[in-house]
Amino acid sequence: MVWQAGQKLQCGKYKIEKELGQGGFGITYLVKDKQGNQLVVKTLNDYLRRQLDFAKFEQDFLNEALRLAKFRHPHIVRVDEVIQEGDRWCMVMEYIDGEDLAHLVWQQGVLSESEALRYMQQLGEALTMVHNHGLLHRDLKPLNIMVRKNLLDAVLIDFGIAREFSPNLTQTHTQSLSDGFAPIEQYDWRAKRGAYTDVYALAATLYALLTGEMPIPSPVRAFGTNLVLPQKLNSNISDRVNRAIIEGMAMKPEDRPQSVKEWLAILGSNQIIPGLSPTDYGKLRGLLVAEKWQEADQETAALMLKAAGRKGWLRVADIEKFPRQELQMLDKLWREHSCDRFGISVQKRIWQSLVDRKKTDWQSWCSFGDRVGWRLRGNWLAHSSLNFTKDAPIGELPALVVCDSIALRNQESVVSLFSRPDL
Repeated sequence: MVWQAGQKLQCGKYKIEKELGQGGFGITYLVKDKQGNQLVVKTLNDYLRRQLDFAKFEQDFLNEALRLAKFRHPHIVRVDEVIQEGDRWCMVMEYIDGEDLAHLVWQQGVLSESEALRYMQQLGEALTMVHNHGLLHRDLKPLNIMVRKNLLDAVLIDFGIAREFSPNLTQTHTQSLSDGFAPIEQYDWRAKRGAYTDVYALAATLYALLTGEMPIPSPVRAFGTNLVLPQKLNSNISDRVNRAIIEGMAMKPEDRPQSVKEWLAILGSNQIIPGLSPTDYGKLRGLLVAEKWQEADQETAALMLKAAGRKGWLRVADIEKFPRQELQMLDKLWREHSCDRFGISVQKRIWQSLVDRKKTDWQSWCSFGDRVGWRLRGNWLAHSSLNFTKDAPIGELPALVVCDSIALRNQESVVSLFSRPDL
């Protein structure tokens, strides 16, 4: 049974807009909630429901949904809740406005090495979190990776065959895979799997992004057909990246890097983020990991002023020409280490939800200050009086070079920042 446009779920909580697509396991729909927010609902498809072992698939689907709902990572699709509609279990997920990497390459041609490596770093961080929770993705490919519109953020969207794994333990696995991106062990339902299984798929994905070609399926390679070297298809690929792809796509699991972190080190992807050096970000990252929010806020202000070549505060002109990569990196670090509670893009969404044509700019600004905790009982708070804990209001941090006179000095600058299309 396929749900139709206009059909309501959960007693009207969600309304079907359209079907987005079907895969080997699931079917996804674009829906709207009562507030008009677009979301995605995913459920198991009718083909799977007719299988004798459907009950096991359904249990795996539920377990996966519950695990993913606990993940809060900027490069993993957010699962908001698990619902039951009739006899069907569903995941309610964020809707990502953008396009998948497969269509991006098809429309624009191969990616530059720097852009592709940026995505590899982001996806590698996401997969490392997945692996640390004892899960494998097992269906990584360009079609399952979205890039947010007007951003340089890649997001894993389809965990349809994510599966628990135990290192060095042989288990029975459901055979579902994508030719060209699946390593040889995925064709053997009794073979051991590990982080190296996803390493192969990640390296194969990079192969496709840089060459525009589908990698030769691993069973074909097993019978003697050699993989065409990436550099032969694209001479602009560096020796380092060419070697990393080949090592990541080694036929034997033991010949591959055994973790995503190990593969990223070979790839050298942490060297490709332009602008601030990794050591500049290192201090901020350390403060965020330690949940030293006030110090992290001060470090963020220092980094933003340095990038803009300013002292004191940022003017509208500074915001308009602020480097995109630095802005996105700062936002990413805050979102990643606060479970999406803090970050400039988080603040932007709150601001957009409060802007009202019936109100003056000042009234909207005051409403924003009330929402994020910059105002209390009608008074703007000094920076030192903000709530520098993880329980602070969503969007309170970073305070964007806040000072005692934020209401007068920084209103235009902050609103200008929220107008940036790359957030």
